[in-house]
Amino acid sequence: MSPTANFSYPTSIRFGAGRINELAEACASAGMKKPLLVTDKGLSDLPITQRALDVLEAAGMGRGVFADVDPNPNEKNLEAGVKAFKEGGHDGVVAFGGGSGLDLGKMVAFMADQTRPIWDFEDVGDWWTRADADAIYPNVAVPTTAGTGSEVGRASVITNSETEEKKIIFHPKVLPSSVICDPELTVGMPSSITAGTGLDAFAHCVEAFSSPHYHPMSQGIALEGMRLVIENLPIAYDEPTKLEARAHMMSAAMMGATAFQKGLGAIHALSHPIGAMYHTHHGTTNAVCMPAVLRLNAPAIRDRFDLAASYLGIEGGFDGFCTFVDGFNSRLKVPKSLADMGIAKPDIERLIKGALADPSCGGNPIELNETNLRALLEQIS
Repeated sequence: MSPTANFSYPTSIRFGAGRINELAEACASAGMKKPLLVTDKGLSDLPITQRALDVLEAAGMGRGVFADVDPNPNEKNLEAGVKAFKEGGHDGVVAFGGGSGLDLGKMVAFMADQTRPIWDFEDVGDWWTRADADAIYPNVAVPTTAGTGSEVGRASVITNSETEEKKIIFHPKVLPSSVICDPELTVGMPSSITAGTGLDAFAHCVEAFSSPHYHPMSQGIALEGMRLVIENLPIAYDEPTKLEARAHMMSAAMMGATAFQKGLGAIHALSHPIGAMYHTHHGTTNAVCMPAVLRLNAPAIRDRFDLAASYLGIEGGFDGFCTFVDGFNSRLKVPKSLADMGIAKPDIERLIKGALADPSCGGNPIELNETNLRALLEQIS
């Protein structure tokens, strides 16, 4: 049976099948009267999106929609979204979709009335304090995939289209006012997207669990998130209409994004520049990177994964976990290399530079440098 619940961690979450029908109520609770639904191009005409717009329209909130969002959203998408927000006289955002729609929707609500460029709010030190907090509009998040967990995040990843760099933009008030997690919205995902997004959630949990930083709450969340992915992603992949597995994957996605407050690492430090330069699917890229990164980090994480493996139902401790990851990727038809993703000759020097500049570096248990990053890229190429 698919679970249904209300809970308030880390924000207000309405969880369960059919709860998209509460979208207008969630918007009203956040103070919206005329929200703009922001989603990506692939979702704009699908029945799940039209259903959400119908709910808003029936409540007298209109059916404003902006869908000019790329798979790796950039500042040009944001500029167009802000323009649509202002011209439509909107007072909040429904961020609807996978990571791209959620991330851009949150940024439209954040940037609509700011006077500085978005890059001034990158997640560096206290740069977030540069923002006018009173000028940030509310947003309600509605995930349609189970991967990024952006629906419970205080940041968005936006690509700088000129420099081909992914930047993390942070502010506490970017956190959605509320979230509607309805597993029925994820049923229509293609199997490759079910796998790629699910493995993104898995990567978040694995890297948070591996991070050397102290955050025992995140450590526990990451471990349970890994278990939920291991047990439910194959079911969601094989039997797309199984709502219980879909629901547990939505929980795992939120858990991964909550857990990575503890830190991310080399998987994301590599996948961010790879995605920015070659426009690959983020979760799938994470999965391609994971086996090599686990081997790099082995001296620092072996003991904790020796303990975790038994809880996860995996024999052989850390080595068994690594073997499991290889098989899990194969089971879900994940490419084995960048070449299999269509990147024949990656610019390794530029990728190394991008990885070293990525804030995820700081959460890797083995210090990253040009030498070990080059070795990682050679392994996955």
